[in-house]
Amino acid sequence: MPSAPRRLAIVALAALALAALLPAAQAAPKKPACPAGMVSVGGRFCIDAFEASLDLVDAKGRTLRKHSPYTTPGADARIVARSRRAVVPQAHISQEQAAAACESAGKRLCTDDEWLAACRGKSSGAYPYGDEHEAGRCNDKGVSPLRTLHGAAEGLEVFGMEAMNDPRLNQIAGTVAKTGQFKKCKTTAGAFDMVGNLHEWTADANGTFRGGYYLDTEINGSGCDYVTKAHNTKYRDYSIGFRCCRGGKAVPKNGGSKAKPGGGVRTHVVESGQTLSGIAQRYGSSVDAICEASGIDKKSPIVPGQELIIPE
Repeated sequence: MPSAPRRLAIVALAALALAALLPAAQAAPKKPACPAGMVSVGGRFCIDAFEASLDLVDAKGRTLRKHSPYTTPGADARIVARSRRAVVPQAHISQEQAAAACESAGKRLCTDDEWLAACRGKSSGAYPYGDEHEAGRCNDKGVSPLRTLHGAAEGLEVFGMEAMNDPRLNQIAGTVAKTGQFKKCKTTAGAFDMVGNLHEWTADANGTFRGGYYLDTEINGSGCDYVTKAHNTKYRDYSIGFRCCRGGKAVPKNGGSKAKPGGGVRTHVVESGQTLSGIAQRYGSSVDAICEASGIDKKSPIVPGQELIIPE
């Protein structure tokens, strides 16, 4: 057995060796933390944990008040996107306004690939929580506010731009839920409500929103794969919101025009009072051809601001 002085020397050498290792361990790079209200997706980028709400700010960026989630921001309003729990998320917002709100917050709209990666999570499931739909996990079985207000009526009084942006719609019980209210509707990274509640704009310059909303998460794809591309970037209604991303690889602001078969494609933005048959006649096309190219059902009403693809 070593003598007492020998034992002390061994302990001292061990302590010195440990001390020499500590600075190297402390210097090891750490993954950058996401800002408050955001979560990391595989360390590649950050995404808002909650669907966005808005603040109105002054010219110096100071918060004046919260913006009503039931109305469209004014053209001159200075808006900043916020990721908050337990608030009604912002609907009635265009993709262009959503992008500006993200930018004001030091963020950006998520690319399509980022949004899908965040929604599917580590397991790449069809839903944020797994492969199979589970009733009650997300806000995807709500009531129709348009039918609640208008009954069986049709036409512009129900599906026109003004009617689709009526502030009363999302204040009806059984429509939009507060952020994070559906606690089990959460991705593996910790982002809530990526399926149901509100559609969410992505950065696609053609005008794309994903995830479905409280009344439909199946018509245009199931769960995370739900996607709508029938509207332009100025379109807005009661069912569409957004969330922001940060880090990762952004898309060019002016990129992404629609590819055209054979070198080009015509598009038409629906104006108030127009019909599919009238639009088809104007372009020398047919209702069936326009519906097939645009991916819509000819029995569904068209609405002002909707973008249609007119086949050559």
